[in-house]
Amino acid sequence: MENSSATPPGGGRREVTRQRLYEAAVTLIAEQGFSATTVDEIAERAGVAKGTVYYNFAGKAALFEELLRHGVGLLTASLREAAGRAARDGGGTVGALDAMVRAGLVFIERYPAFTQLYVAELWRTNRAWRATLAVVRQEAVAVVEDVLRAGAARGELDADTDVALTAAALFGMVLVAALDWQSFQPGRSLDEVHAALSRLLPGR
Repeated sequence: MENSSATPPGGGRREVTRQRLYEAAVTLIAEQGFSATTVDEIAERAGVAKGTVYYNFAGKAALFEELLRHGVGLLTASLREAAGRAARDGGGTVGALDAMVRAGLVFIERYPAFTQLYVAELWRTNRAWRATLAVVRQEAVAVVEDVLRAGAARGELDADTDVALTAAALFGMVLVAALDWQSFQPGRSLDEVHAALSRLLPGR
């Protein structure tokens, strides 16, 4: 998975290699599952030696955990950037939520395999990386919570709004609706899906 911004100075060759390993891992695991995917296959798909995988990660599980952290981190940054842009444009709470819905859809359209893996892992409770998954999920949901909380404080939303539950519901709505779109309604455009979800936002 490529970063949404250019590789920072000093990031260098190792960062490029890690990106290639992320891409290889997410593709293979989406195709055949975590257990069936081997380090050898990941290395071969990434075009590197097997030792390179272990140089960058302790093993397959560590690579996958970092992949989850990396991918959700990109999503979180996209949501935060969208909310900030809406705030600068004076869009208010609904405008910020709408911008984040679109940013989420754009991310999922760009990284469908990662999103499928991420949603699947949310349902599993016996994984070694469960704690990491909970942390990075909360970081993403917290961006939505901040917008809702600020909106309630300004009187743009009902003061009794359950911020935590509403934020989680909006986050989940975008994930599930986008996966349904990608899997069962691929003929629909991003604009169509965005317009439909936009009508479900609090305040509309």
